[in-house]
Amino acid sequence: MQTVLPDLTIRQMSYLVAVVEESTWALAADRVGVSPSALSQGLAELERRLGVALFESQGRRRVLRRSAGPVVEHARRVLALTRDLIDWSERVRDGQRGRVRLGMIDVAAVVHFPGIVAEFRSQRPDVALTLSVAPSAQLLQGLRDGDLDLVVCVQPPERHVGLEIEELRRETLAVMAPAGTMIGAPSTWGPWVTFPGDSQTRRLIVTALAALGAPTTIAAESHQPDVLVQMVRLGLGWTVLPVGSPMIGGPPVVVGPDVVERVLVLARRAESISDPAADELARRLRA
Repeated sequence: MQTVLPDLTIRQMSYLVAVVEESTWALAADRVGVSPSALSQGLAELERRLGVALFESQGRRRVLRRSAGPVVEHARRVLALTRDLIDWSERVRDGQRGRVRLGMIDVAAVVHFPGIVAEFRSQRPDVALTLSVAPSAQLLQGLRDGDLDLVVCVQPPERHVGLEIEELRRETLAVMAPAGTMIGAPSTWGPWVTFPGDSQTRRLIVTALAALGAPTTIAAESHQPDVLVQMVRLGLGWTVLPVGSPMIGGPPVVVGPDVVERVLVLARRAESISDPAADELARRLRA
């Protein structure tokens, strides 16, 4: 017997994602262009059609139940794939040859793959290529939301439903200390200037330092490796960066032992309408 699927709508999915991502229901309603009462009614209808309660009351507020996580992730995937379909139909209708929205962490854009990106742009002037440089978590969120087509980032620790992730390359991260520093036993290292707390590279570094017996006192943070290097030169602390990180101007730093390896990956949305231009750039990055 064939299962009759509930009549869920794209509008209901957008309501749910807006409520999750905005701080208030009023802001969520404004984001999707409806009144708060219409937003509430649409979500109540979504619950009715699913036959599952998605929200619960906490005082005078309605908050998402923890058990509703799979519904939210499904809604995000549906919205992203629908945006892909709309973008594809617009390009076909307007006769455009292709578009690739590429996201990269800074070391990928500046050190590892700038030649590939420049060559692709030169050889494929018919393709609208844009490049966004940001931390890994931000890039993966943009990919899930349908704002990016390809992402090169640090391998995330958790499985991301709806994304295809494949290894591109590995790179070694080493200790860097202010000029004139004698790098002794790990117990004497630090304090550290490193990436913010939500960074996957920060988590790798802190775990590796702790395993070596090094203190993990954090003196300052920045997402930008060149800023971290300048902090080391100013004597604010030590850092751990990829061995090939560019040293921009100023006096040298002392490069110590390798402490950890990180994996750079290529991420795409799974089961999305494939743009031939994005496929071609992905093949070049793999090579």
